[in-house]
Amino acid sequence: MDKLEGILNHVLNWELLEMTLSNRKCPGDIKKIKVRPVIIKDKLVFQAAQYTQTQVFHKNIEEDQAAVWMKELIQNEFKQTQIKTGDKEYTILSGKKGNVTVKERNTAGCAAADKRNLSHNRKKTYILPEGTPVPFLVDLGVMTPEGKIVHSKYDKYRQINRFLEFIQDILSELPKDRPLTMIDFGCGKSYLTFAMYYYLNILMGYSVHMIGLDLKSDVIRHCNELRDKYGYDQLEFIHGDIADFEGTDAVDMVVTLHACDTATDYALYKAVKWNAKVILSVPCCQHELNRQIKNNMLEPVLQYGILKERMAALMTDGLRGQLLEIMGYRTQLLEFIDMEHTPKNILIRGVKTGRTENRGKRMDAFKSCMQAVNGDLTLYRLLFPEIEKEEEGSYEE
Repeated sequence: MDKLEGILNHVLNWELLEMTLSNRKCPGDIKKIKVRPVIIKDKLVFQAAQYTQTQVFHKNIEEDQAAVWMKELIQNEFKQTQIKTGDKEYTILSGKKGNVTVKERNTAGCAAADKRNLSHNRKKTYILPEGTPVPFLVDLGVMTPEGKIVHSKYDKYRQINRFLEFIQDILSELPKDRPLTMIDFGCGKSYLTFAMYYYLNILMGYSVHMIGLDLKSDVIRHCNELRDKYGYDQLEFIHGDIADFEGTDAVDMVVTLHACDTATDYALYKAVKWNAKVILSVPCCQHELNRQIKNNMLEPVLQYGILKERMAALMTDGLRGQLLEIMGYRTQLLEFIDMEHTPKNILIRGVKTGRTENRGKRMDAFKSCMQAVNGDLTLYRLLFPEIEKEEEGSYEE
């Protein structure tokens, strides 16, 4: 048994903390793989999160197959592997011919083995941790005054923290040498708005002017009362419509959570026009394309209403993502919350790069997609009025 096989057999157990395979040897869709142990139905398996440029796919590997599967990847697919256990860290470098070099470091004195609960729903550390009272979460009914999460609000608590993790990922893209302007379109009761302000301003020390916009005047009034109570002087809530909002000339980050139907398109349009550095959008109830979608080849499938609805929603978000790419954003479509908690679980994350290489080719591909489904989008009409005028009628059968 060679050294690599011996290491894998040694570390692939419940005490594995983290294994990351990165730096591909040759081109491929999977750019990185992160592996962790989980217990599912009282059985140890290893969950591999496989990262492409825009998505993450999860795969569970049986315990008795894990070593063979990972050895193959290390020798033939990835140049570097980092492994952390409770008492050791390994760095494995793999050459072109599969030869490996192993660097080993003893970490037993740094931290005790992490005897974790490996259940699929195991407790994790959140940015806003349970047990530490957060005033706005208490007032909004998510936490008790002692910092315990109200059982009926646990999904909301997870949702808030998950969104903060997406923001944490892009913090390096935001300037810290000047005040930031951020807008939450369709803020509702403003769980997220308060959470973002608290995280960025109170916890991370950013100077942030944050605006929450919503159509419900009573909700806006209540949020402003809470804002005054906490002394969050750079947070304001405004009654208004996304499409008509003209309250600022420049925005660093635009956020929308479940803005209904074309409201998401108007929010994305505003973000692009403002040259927002970051866009985080979780769409909701996309009806526009659902009313238009028509494809003779897919008609046997589209006759089922629920499938037509879901396909239209996925196509809508895919086309929105492509439009953002065309406008110079590095765009990802990511899982926001597990499907078991909400079907509205896709987050569109765009980071402004300004790069518009292959814009013409992207535009042609985008138009072909719209022709295939016999529809168009409000976002397209907002961003490309001249093109739409020239192409009027081209999406008719």
